[in-house]
Amino acid sequence: MSALNGATVGLVQPVSRLPTLAPAPPSLDAESREWLQGLRAKDATGQEAIASLHALLLRAACFEVARRRPTLPHLRGDELEDIATEAADDALMSVLRRLDDIRGASRFTTWAYKFALLEAAVKLRKRAWQGREVPLEPEGWGLFSSAGLEPDAEAEQSELLETLQSAIAEVLTPHQRRVLVALALNGVPIDVLAERLNTNRGALYKTLHDARRKLRNHLQERGLALDNEEKR
Repeated sequence: MSALNGATVGLVQPVSRLPTLAPAPPSLDAESREWLQGLRAKDATGQEAIASLHALLLRAACFEVARRRPTLPHLRGDELEDIATEAADDALMSVLRRLDDIRGASRFTTWAYKFALLEAAVKLRKRAWQGREVPLEPEGWGLFSSAGLEPDAEAEQSELLETLQSAIAEVLTPHQRRVLVALALNGVPIDVLAERLNTNRGALYKTLHDARRKLRNHLQERGLALDNEEKR
């Protein structure tokens, strides 16, 4: 697997024209400061630093792909290689856009490495769901039931679940219902749902938060509450 493919080289050119960024924070270690100085250079030094960074990110992406490979037996080696390369390419652009965010909490390489791990994980989740239907109707109500309860506790649980199901159908908007059901009940990865609904993770988190708040208020008005809400 090459450290820097043709597509990546094409991405490098716009970066070299970026405006000069702020100096490295004084709390950074010497190696991290060297990385930042190299990546901000507008000459051949900058191109070499970007190539070295891409190689680092590619190693990280390959590591994550290899770690998750047993869960994706249907993917071939060349597909996994492509995923790792795409993850490294996207991670490279994310790192270059965020150079001013570094505050010295960790080494630059450690900070950058995480971008590649995240990109690889997201791409693998999306590939695992490629071609699969995203379930937007409840399929997992049984997950909320607890076996072996005393009769009175079982009756209370049944009442709670019935009220919750009714609230999901009646209190939530159609969009809130789709998001809650897909993420909380059917285990759809948020990156996959964001892609299918043509939105982003932040918007889905906001929708999920609003839906949960509505349901919590609805249950409290009826003297019911989920265990985890009662403990807050």
